[in-house]
Amino acid sequence: MRYALLALLAAGHDHGYALKRAFEDRFGSVWPPVNIGQIYSTLARLERDGLVQCWEVEQRGRPTKKAYRLTQAGRGELERWTREQASGPRLRDDFFMKLVLGPLSGVAATTELIEAQRLAYYQSLRDIDRELEETERGSTAALLLEGAALQVQADLKWLDMCDEWLGGSK
Repeated sequence: MRYALLALLAAGHDHGYALKRAFEDRFGSVWPPVNIGQIYSTLARLERDGLVQCWEVEQRGRPTKKAYRLTQAGRGELERWTREQASGPRLRDDFFMKLVLGPLSGVAATTELIEAQRLAYYQSLRDIDRELEETERGSTAALLLEGAALQVQADLKWLDMCDEWLGGSK
């Protein structure tokens, strides 16, 4: 949430509930709802670290609210994060460890593990497709869902390879 808030604040200072709405508007239902407490606790840490500045805004007939804006240090941290590459391929995959060690230990058969995982991936694809039907085409949420579908399809191809190489049912 740290970098999401920095990015949203880079577009202009605002208060916690507006940041929550802006985040949820951009990601829709593909991201779990954000807890407002998480927003404010993250903002407090960002302020403590000198990445955002906070001030109080008087409101006519309503309680005072806190507003936030990005500091130069916050902008620098945001720029550093955007240049940082995302993690590479999953080489420490929990399923693969089960696939190799389950049969070795005698508690699971390779084909059973592969078939159960294949069913889980197909269910994921159905869930993604259902979510896509309810998501506005061209939205950031749709783009995230399309990427997730491609990852699941790649995982299914990899499962076929595991099945072939490790003596599965092919």
